[in-house]
Amino acid sequence: MKTLLLTIVFAATMFAQDVVELKQPNSNKVVIKLMFRNGSITDPKGKEGLTSATANLITQGGTKEMTYSAIQEMIYPWAAGYYSQVDKEVSIFAFVVHVDFLDKFYPIMKGLMLTPAFAENDFQRVMKNQQNYVDQVIRASSDEEYSKKALEDLLFRGTNYQSMVQGKSEGVKNITLDDIKTHYAAMFTKNNLTIGIAGRYTDAFLKQLKTDVGMLSAAKPVLPKPGKAVMPKGIEVEIIAKDGAFGSAIFTGTPLAITRSSNDFAALMVANSYLGEHRKSYGQLYQKLREIRSMNYGDYSYIEWYNNGGGYMLPPSGVPRQSNYFALWIRPVQIAKQLHQQYEELKDIKIGHAHYSLRMAVREVDLLIKKGMTKEDFEATRTFLRSYIKLYVATPAEQLGYLMDSRFYGRKDYIKEMDNLLAKLTASDVNKAIKKYWRTDNMFVTIVTDRSEADELAKSLKENTPSPMSYSNIVKAGLPKEVLDEDDIVAIFPLNVKKVTIVDSKDTFK
Repeated sequence: MKTLLLTIVFAATMFAQDVVELKQPNSNKVVIKLMFRNGSITDPKGKEGLTSATANLITQGGTKEMTYSAIQEMIYPWAAGYYSQVDKEVSIFAFVVHVDFLDKFYPIMKGLMLTPAFAENDFQRVMKNQQNYVDQVIRASSDEEYSKKALEDLLFRGTNYQSMVQGKSEGVKNITLDDIKTHYAAMFTKNNLTIGIAGRYTDAFLKQLKTDVGMLSAAKPVLPKPGKAVMPKGIEVEIIAKDGAFGSAIFTGTPLAITRSSNDFAALMVANSYLGEHRKSYGQLYQKLREIRSMNYGDYSYIEWYNNGGGYMLPPSGVPRQSNYFALWIRPVQIAKQLHQQYEELKDIKIGHAHYSLRMAVREVDLLIKKGMTKEDFEATRTFLRSYIKLYVATPAEQLGYLMDSRFYGRKDYIKEMDNLLAKLTASDVNKAIKKYWRTDNMFVTIVTDRSEADELAKSLKENTPSPMSYSNIVKAGLPKEVLDEDDIVAIFPLNVKKVTIVDSKDTFK
């Protein structure tokens, strides 16, 4: 009896330092998140995509007691849900349920995490979807997401950060059900886990949760050191040529030496927001490219990985990373073939807007580095940002997620801490940080474009050919002189292009 008691006490307390609580007595929900320090960087060579496959099979398969379809039928009336999310360094399992159904839902959650069925039919279904993603979906569904994943492949080439979380085509083909069972036991363990819980729950429930996750594998994973972004030699461009591309989708990236763990990050948040906050129209990039010149749907900048930027208006939690980079996103701009079809006066141009828009975006960063932000722009941006970051945690799930991410970066409450740092910032602090951490002379650039555009665009970039903005006559007639004068400057802005490579779309992510 004494031995049993000691076992229970140990199981219930061993994760005390790895539990993030957010009690909300007035909530009608309970949110549980299990974060494993096990992301795609732990995928074995030749089996890239294994971590993602393992997590997907847990949440898209059944348990020893119930099939996947039976689980879905049971939880539907409760409006309960769960999902997995794998990134480079962490894997997260999230569960959400109304408090009235917590006792009924919990055994399902417990079964998924402790006794997953790992059934052959579920395995075949999950792997077919994953293979289809790396072979087809990433190339066909969104050129913007395609160029972003291609940028990471280029930025981290040769490191364990290179592969997409979903893996490589050949790697996914090599994954077996036994591989998944082994990876689950070796890498999804009680020794690399942080428990997060929010909402209206009892101390007794949390105690039970801690006891139960104590029954996960006792293996002690040896985590690899995260790969660092490669420093390019000048501006290195990779053009991905595909059939039927909707314009030229552009992403740029260059290594960034800091993450949220640094207090300097607050200064870069201000600079980044001024330059191009995600999905915000006041940024310099948006104003210059979208608002004034109507070139595309939007243009933004980033000082950390932004998961699913096409789907989220606010940066989601659950994707903390130790390796970081500064990026620019230029949403698809028109290619020559499109402009030829629309405007008779542009029938003789050889390339579309990609070279010009890249020059404009890089020049805006260059101007910030050299001139900095004015005091007025700094004050306006900081005021906005101090309110805006509080929207990141508008829901209990995101509040919990950001608190868990804070632990990853060695912080207690990232949002509150950044707000305190922002309050103390000066314009001088921001401008010093811009000069210290940002650069425009060494960058990687990926451009997904139509096959008809690739060769002429590559030639223009290699030879640093002037790239005047191509307006229709009607649009040009309505633009003020200062815009046209700026166009002339941008058209010959020198980019430090040292290498341009054209890659066939079918040859990416192999």
